[in-house]
Amino acid sequence: MKIILNAQQHDVSALTFASALDELGYSNPAIATALNGMFIPRDAREMTQINEGDRLEVLAPMQGG
Repeated sequence: MKIILNAQQHDVSALTFASALDELGYSNPAIATALNGMFIPRDAREMTQINEGDRLEVLAPMQGG
């Protein structure tokens, strides 16, 4: 199915947010995620279904000052 991840279109076979992250190479658990503009907590990703055309956002922390 086609989804949008961080403004880039991707084809995935995943059915949940967590499996889409795995499929797209996001293995670091220290990320913030949103689905269609709504925050998705880490412990809810496995249960959160994704659908064709959904917009996923992933933000990773950065170090610096």
